[in-house]
Amino acid sequence: MRLAMNASAESLQEIFGRLQAAQQADPYPDLASRRRRLLALEALVTENLERIARAINEDFGRRPERETRLLEGFPVLAAIRHARRHVAKWMRPQRRFASRWLLPGRAQLLPQPLGVVGIVSPWNYPLLLSLSPLAAALAAGNRAMLKLSEVTPRTSAELAALLAKYFRDDEVGAWQGDAAAGAAFTRLPFGHLLFTGAGRIGREVMHAAAENLTPVTLELGGKSPAIVAPDYPLRHAAERITLGKCLNAGQTCVAPDYVLVPGGSERAMLDALRAATDRMYPDLPFNKDYAHLVSERHFQRLAAMLEEARAAGVECVPLASSMGVPDPERRRFPPIAILNPPDGLKVMRDEIFGPLLPVLGYRDLDQAIEFVNLRERPLALYLFDRDAERVQRVLERTLSGGVTVNDVFLHVAEESLPFGGVGASGTGAYHGRAGFETFSKLRPVFLQSRWASTWMLNPPYGSRFDRVLRWMLRG
Repeated sequence: MRLAMNASAESLQEIFGRLQAAQQADPYPDLASRRRRLLALEALVTENLERIARAINEDFGRRPERETRLLEGFPVLAAIRHARRHVAKWMRPQRRFASRWLLPGRAQLLPQPLGVVGIVSPWNYPLLLSLSPLAAALAAGNRAMLKLSEVTPRTSAELAALLAKYFRDDEVGAWQGDAAAGAAFTRLPFGHLLFTGAGRIGREVMHAAAENLTPVTLELGGKSPAIVAPDYPLRHAAERITLGKCLNAGQTCVAPDYVLVPGGSERAMLDALRAATDRMYPDLPFNKDYAHLVSERHFQRLAAMLEEARAAGVECVPLASSMGVPDPERRRFPPIAILNPPDGLKVMRDEIFGPLLPVLGYRDLDQAIEFVNLRERPLALYLFDRDAERVQRVLERTLSGGVTVNDVFLHVAEESLPFGGVGASGTGAYHGRAGFETFSKLRPVFLQSRWASTWMLNPPYGSRFDRVLRWMLRG
């Protein structure tokens, strides 16, 4: 898709300029305005979810509409409704205790909008990862401009048309286009820029934003591990890991990327994974609940990973009894376990973002922790363990963007928790109040009292000044 194929004939600068002018005219939207915009966003989703799900299904070749409603419709509505319920509280100035030296003055933080927020959304969850950050930006009182993914063109066109229908053109703007359009978008002087996508592109986004000293939130990804403790029931762990790996055919930034199991239990884990796959996705070649890969390029990337592992003599085990070979014509890629692959393979170096699942044995929990810590910090970590002491040990000795214990994905679904990465998996966070504060300036304000005594430190300095300063220095 070329830059000229944007839904509007306007330039990026024209759309940005209109949003910026509107924000300057109304720099602190009142509670009613913010709630009205959140209600408009909620109506956009509730009234058009089926239509959007159809567009996503067409872009993927197959993406089950039920899966779209569960993984995108539900969480984006939860985010919007959570913001609408809490925005009045979030807007209030936050009291801070003033130091005794400055009493009876008062200190507070005033949350203020940053201006025009830029949102670069990805293709894998095009509804959720466009409108969830938009909800946070609108709750914080900003205008917003979205760069929608060219990899899902039908969905992007649908969202652009709906945003134009439900919002004034000086409230929200949408932009479609290719990588060149994305690069131009990230060079705009936004009040804040949020990017969700690959780490390589994230570095380019941060570099472009640096031209304007634009603050950036990067939601990237990485190799999120799942650790199964020695005495944890393999059947339950396998069920949750299979679900996390097969939803959206593994095209999820927080999908389990590899599994660490106690040494000697690898075969038992493979059996449990196969049983779970067949229970949830029977007759996989024709199963309507299993998504296709989004593009030929993505299919070929995963096929090359698999071929490299096989060429290296690594055992690759199909997890669906009804389908062991990828189908390039339909871009349907079955889940396949890769048993104890060496570190040098791409499947252990790169984020997989698909239904390949390395399964590796570990000697003891300390070795599993070391294995995770020797790699870049992941976006998510999944621990399957019912021993509270061991759970705490793993939490204290590893670092990741977020953690779910004894399940997958749930720390992302909880709106009261911030969602974000650390190190190579991203910087900054949003969701719930964290999203409101990401898109706000928590402006420090000190309110001086008419009874202030700071005059005692005024020049000319003399004995009174010396006495007061000695008292202050003693604490």
